[in-house]
Amino acid sequence: MKFTFTEKRMDSSPSLREYAIKKISKFDRFFKTEAEAFVTFSVERGRYLAEITIHNNGMYYRASELTHDMYASVDSGVAAIERQIRKNKTRLSKKLRDGALEREAIPEYMSAEDEEDEEFKIVRRKHFSIKPMSPQEAILQMNLLCHEFFVFKNMDENDAVSVVYKRHNGDYGIISDEGEDE
Repeated sequence: MKFTFTEKRMDSSPSLREYAIKKISKFDRFFKTEAEAFVTFSVERGRYLAEITIHNNGMYYRASELTHDMYASVDSGVAAIERQIRKNKTRLSKKLRDGALEREAIPEYMSAEDEEDEEFKIVRRKHFSIKPMSPQEAILQMNLLCHEFFVFKNMDENDAVSVVYKRHNGDYGIISDEGEDE
């Protein structure tokens, strides 16, 4: 597994990095190909935040834990990702089409601090390739990323650009540029 560490408002010790590598490396057994781990350590109001994102074959697993101890934050983040992987591994193999995990979708993050709209300030801009997938796969990816919505090309509607979103009652909705409203 390849690791990338980022620190915000703090300096991490080599022992903390080694601890994170040891804990996160156990996920290698879940993946067929080499995964990438992005770990961010930061301090917010005297509490320690560990953000862990694992990318493997187009799927992202993410956890963010805030505690009074950075080691505990790493442990909690690892436990949360392990629950995600165990919960969704079965779901992926049963419900999604073959080859769903072999696709690569790499988002590019770009800061837009210099760009400013008169009414709205854009503070972050993301560019990513929109891949064809089923609505079920898009909902799964949205949940793995802990996002409220997810943009994708809907295979069920001739690759129409669609958005799945989580409704207030816990159900899901879909918005599409083509097709009939339900």
